[in-house]
Amino acid sequence: MNDPRKVAVVTGASQGIGASLVEAFLDRGYRVVATSRSIKPSSNPDLLTVAGDIGDPETGKRVIDEALAKFGRVDTLVNNAGIFVASGFTGYTAEQYAQVLATNLNGFFFISQHAIAAMEKQGSGHVVQISTSLIDQANSKVPSVLASLTKGGLNAATKSLAIEYASRGIRANAVALGIIKTPMHAPETHEFLAGLHPVGRMGDIRDIVDAVLYLDGANFVTGEILHVDGGQSAGH
Repeated sequence: MNDPRKVAVVTGASQGIGASLVEAFLDRGYRVVATSRSIKPSSNPDLLTVAGDIGDPETGKRVIDEALAKFGRVDTLVNNAGIFVASGFTGYTAEQYAQVLATNLNGFFFISQHAIAAMEKQGSGHVVQISTSLIDQANSKVPSVLASLTKGGLNAATKSLAIEYASRGIRANAVALGIIKTPMHAPETHEFLAGLHPVGRMGDIRDIVDAVLYLDGANFVTGEILHVDGGQSAGH
């Protein structure tokens, strides 16, 4: 309990960006709490895995309770878990709507409440949301109202949290992504997806990891929506 090392909590941590964030924080000497539906147990004493559906309000409470029980503190929360469904607006189903809201908004809300309560007791902390540049630059080739609805809410909440807790040592920021080369994008789609970015390529997972790590160490930065999107937010 007296270990002074920082503790990072990462949601959606079993693959892709989340799994890379876990490794990056461990490499920086953090102890890490990783959660997702399919997360596997770990023998690493600096890594606690907690399986659960982040859209369930009880999961967020359990993750933070277990983090505090094992490591005694929470310094950084990365709200990485998210669902993206590209569809025409009238094509969304009620089930898709409920699922996206549960993961993207409930998942952020409940775990952040418990994490920030813990951060407030220790007088410091940092919450990072993973967002999307489609909020700022909608694209007819990628219809995505549910992403804009939910991730746009996260951007607004990030700024609100940053101001509410600015005098209490807690920062809030977001990283707004372009399209990142992860296993969810089939290789045959890469050429099309690369062309959606002014720089002509997709982003790499490391681009996002570097952005989160920058924000985590940037103690004078709060309320920032950092676009890591190959120029998408600037226009086309």
